Amino acid sequence: MSRNPNMLRTLIGLGLVLILILGYAVHSNTVDSEYYLYETSNTETNLELIQLEENMSEWYVVTNSAITWVNTSVEGAPQGSILKLDASGVDWYHTPSLGQDQKDYNCKEFAPDYIDLIETCIKGPFHEINLDEQNKLVGLVSLDLPIGGLGSFQADNLPEANDTAEKIIDDSTRIITWKVSIIDSNGDIISSLGIDVNSTITAHELISVEEFKLDPIQESIYSLATLVGCFTLLLILPMIAYFSAMYKEKRDEEARLSTPELTINE
Repeated sequence: MSRNPNMLRTLIGLGLVLILILGYAVHSNTVDSEYYLYETSNTETNLELIQLEENMSEWYVVTNSAITWVNTSVEGAPQGSILKLDASGVDWYHTPSLGQDQKDYNCKEFAPDYIDLIETCIKGPFHEINLDEQNKLVGLVSLDLPIGGLGSFQADNLPEANDTAEKIIDDSTRIITWKVSIIDSNGDIISSLGIDVNSTITAHELISVEEFKLDPIQESIYSLATLVGCFTLLLILPMIAYFSAMYKEKRDEEARLSTPELTINE
């Protein structure tokens, strides 16, 4: 490099071009984004269960909402009881670890090859749990709705984004008749005396749709700092080698000049 200083100028030029290209990419994705955010309500509502037969542990309720979570808890059930929750022909998802932050589970897709590594949700019209092991049955009805109330998707413009968000809510809104039963090990309905059952759902309604935007000034500062850091690291080693070679060449030249010429004795 000491004999070819044009290489240093080439590296500097390439670095500046890289900064301009990446800066334009950051600017275009910050100012004109194709992503839109939609916000929904995320309200948990208590269901008013209607008992089918007096003193029997069998209830039903009808919902007409876009639902993600459904939770049913039981208190005071006798030992050996089983809680069964049935939806009218609608497949929904359940696994014992569902809703527990410290547990790993997957409801998006069934991966039989990884069933020993991660718990997979079971999809079906009804699910049941043993009340001796746990007293709450948690399920997911829709996987398309944003569980936290905030989702995103790609769209060409705001009207299209509004249509997409409304379609997500409409497709997830359905009339479901839920049937709650507490049965014994033989499948018979047990008495409801002393048993307290509580069911809730988390329903979603569209609140707003807006284009995803970042703060251009803040993102430009972050991007510039990152690019300058990368650019600096890119030049450190070549510049160290360059100045080391220049310093060595200068010392060798000084050593040659300070060394007296040898005379040859005849």
